[in-house]
Amino acid sequence: MSKKRVIVIGGGAAGMMAAGRAAESGADVLLLEKTGSRGAKLLLAGEGRCNLTNTRELADFIEAYGPNGRFLYRAFDLFFREELLEFLGRFGVGTVNEIDGRIFPASNSSADVLKAFEAYMLENRVRLETGKEVDAIIVSEGRVTGVSAGGAEYPAESVVIATGGASYPATGSTGAGYRLAGAAGHRIVRIRPALVPLAVCDVEAVKNMQGVSLSGVRLTAFACNALEIPCGGVLRDAGRGIPGKSPKPPVVESRIGDVIFTHFGLSGPGVLKISLAVADALENGPVSIAIDLRPRLTWEEMRVEIQKRFDRFSKRNYRNILLELLPPKLVDPFQRMTGVPAEKVGSQINAEERERLVKLIKCLSFVVKGPFSLASAMVTAGGVALPEIDPATMQSKLVKGLYFAGEVMDIDGETGGFNLQAAFSTGRLAGESAAAED
Repeated sequence: MSKKRVIVIGGGAAGMMAAGRAAESGADVLLLEKTGSRGAKLLLAGEGRCNLTNTRELADFIEAYGPNGRFLYRAFDLFFREELLEFLGRFGVGTVNEIDGRIFPASNSSADVLKAFEAYMLENRVRLETGKEVDAIIVSEGRVTGVSAGGAEYPAESVVIATGGASYPATGSTGAGYRLAGAAGHRIVRIRPALVPLAVCDVEAVKNMQGVSLSGVRLTAFACNALEIPCGGVLRDAGRGIPGKSPKPPVVESRIGDVIFTHFGLSGPGVLKISLAVADALENGPVSIAIDLRPRLTWEEMRVEIQKRFDRFSKRNYRNILLELLPPKLVDPFQRMTGVPAEKVGSQINAEERERLVKLIKCLSFVVKGPFSLASAMVTAGGVALPEIDPATMQSKLVKGLYFAGEVMDIDGETGGFNLQAAFSTGRLAGESAAAED
């Protein structure tokens, strides 16, 4: 009896897993990759260290994908963190857990993860053709019969689309999967950047702070202009990935995280996490971000702290007092923004001037111009509509024999290993399902 023919389109994390698993399940598998190599985006993951997954428990893990996270329950039931780490261990890739829950290869090298998948595919005799861009999925009477690529037709009983999103196009993720799925009749949810830096309107202000890195600050996005931000209240974590904490307008999202000031705006893990919510909110009007540099202190506690500093250093000038409170690169910008002369001594600074400083420390705000381009985003939000995919198999509900895996679907997670875990898990399920007998 001849083996079932399976074609996997895309040689990224999801595609390699799908191809290896389909072949391991008894299929004759051909992996088509349009670039000259596979795993290009995987090699960049985690700045080359490859953040594989996360230690969060399943329920919290699912929350990291927002409302669409429930779609992943079946895939995670089949192949979750423990199975992934065991799989990598089979090919000599040990892992380490970091304090924040992220899990990396012990070698801190994405190349070792790629080698594991190459060994997996070789072990199961996956055939690979690079430089082959698929032009179309061939469908006859509601089911897949193959694909066309470079003027040639490749027959198959099952096809897995694992082409990735539209971010980092140099790695081959150019959005081709959306075109293929759309031509096959699938609805494509609007794609937009996720996990991406944010540009601000006041470029001059952030340029003066360029290079400053702040840890453990509160970042809150508000659906309003900066002057309309309701400063003074107590803010709590709210937004995607925070169970039971939906934000209350005008808050778009709020969380503790790290921020880096750049020449164009804001970056860093905390900014990346709120970027999708900001991008979506910008569709409806202005959005501003407020940074609380001392989130553990209430506004009143901050006022008391500032007063103590000015009393203690009453003979020092304002600039030197600021050096006791802020990173050095923030001193001159804060001095200018408060409008207090740099040489004015602490004992001469009045309550109104102190309040200006309190407000800057507790509510340093910027109007967001917009997210950086999709090409520079770590992840693409949007994609093939999930209601048209069977979560138990990853098979299309519209075309028999057509399967999806990874970022091409309308599911994306926050930073921290969630997107790679989703790619591995959906790839595993899609490959196994594609190889199964009808």
